[in-house]
Amino acid sequence: MNQSEIVILANSIKNGQHCVAGKCFGTKSWIRPVSNEQGAELSDNQVKYKNIHGIYTVKPLQRIRMGFSRHVPLSHQPENFLIDGKLWQQNYSIEAAEIKNYLDTPIDLWGTDNRVQYEKIFLGLYNIKQSLYLVQVENIMLYYNNNRRRASFSYNNISYDFAVTDPKFDELYSNDQKLKNILCISLGGEYKEYCYKLVATIF
Repeated sequence: MNQSEIVILANSIKNGQHCVAGKCFGTKSWIRPVSNEQGAELSDNQVKYKNIHGIYTVKPLQRIRMGFSRHVPLSHQPENFLIDGKLWQQNYSIEAAEIKNYLDTPIDLWGTDNRVQYEKIFLGLYNIKQSLYLVQVENIMLYYNNNRRRASFSYNNISYDFAVTDPKFDELYSNDQKLKNILCISLGGEYKEYCYKLVATIF
């Protein structure tokens, strides 16, 4: 795999840097570009793209052509691809109304809790076929808990409450904007024996 054109569906906060993810424009399969084989986050420079106007940081709904050196799947994040370090290129964007064409329809979001035990994944007792979902939800509420950004919502009649890593959270919360009730959900890396479920983007 050398290059793919990706519809960006997340550029969220990870360890003060970036976790980017999206779907291939043609196949609609998930791709998470990472900076090393362990699935590390991307730096400010690594998430930049070029178009006819200049060089900017990627954001959701853009169509970005990016290069990869190889597939580097992890048991909890099978969509990881190692970037080749070349500057990304923008090829237009999709319209906001088109996002529904990229929705996933899982039965649940890796169960009904807010986390998955990492050991079960690592030992193959819980098979993660994909660690990213773009889902239509209901009853979404954004709130703070001890200064931590969170979102409660329901999906397929199941109630969830996850931490939020979308950098636009404060803006959405403060302005009380009308949301499309579409979320990009990610299964995070191992942290204190668990992989936590995160809201990476709020549409």
